[in-house]
Amino acid sequence: MGVINTIKDEIQLIKERDPAIHSNMEVLLYPSFKAMMYYRVAHKQYLKGHYFLARLISQKAVRKTGIEIHPGATIGKGFFIDHGAGVVIGETAEIGDNVTLYQGVTLGGTGKEHGKRHPTIGNNVMISTGAKVLGSFKIGDNSKIGAGSVVLEEVPPGSTVVGVPGRVVKSAVSSLPQDNLDHVHLPDPVREDIRNLQQANTELINRVLELEQRFREEERNKKSENI
Repeated sequence: MGVINTIKDEIQLIKERDPAIHSNMEVLLYPSFKAMMYYRVAHKQYLKGHYFLARLISQKAVRKTGIEIHPGATIGKGFFIDHGAGVVIGETAEIGDNVTLYQGVTLGGTGKEHGKRHPTIGNNVMISTGAKVLGSFKIGDNSKIGAGSVVLEEVPPGSTVVGVPGRVVKSAVSSLPQDNLDHVHLPDPVREDIRNLQQANTELINRVLELEQRFREEERNKKSENI
């Protein structure tokens, strides 16, 4: 009965989170659905200490879905992977409830740590296409990681992070989850930096022109006095 309920919950979750799904039968073809079914079986074997069998199951899932979830990872309720190709989740990763990952996301390590090597993802977090979260720190609840970002340090709750390396460009601590489907309309700190540099450059040029004009006027005045 538990397995049936798990399957029903997974089908309902995917139908709610992906508007491209129109029927229960379509969900059975969905990579995220298959990957999570394999993960749940592999994770149980991992917890029993059957590490080879657990990895065997998870590697089969990779070949079928393109999604690599280490059986040692801990994943909460309401976890959703949209599309999924190229997603990698490391052994010591911990994922909270109602988390959404898009294709190409990596929850990995830096290669310099031992023990807890992978990130902890809070509740209601959205991680956009191609983002990399590397290290044993936490992404706070209700945060959003922009597409292509590389996050290397802890993120406070309610934050929006973009860029390489990732930096917080918006922070609003809230008990409400981020809008999971909107991972396009995010602040662009690079564009803002360029705009600020252009403004500073314009002000500097105007200042130099002003000084040159003043210098010419002083030179003309000196010549007039000498005459």
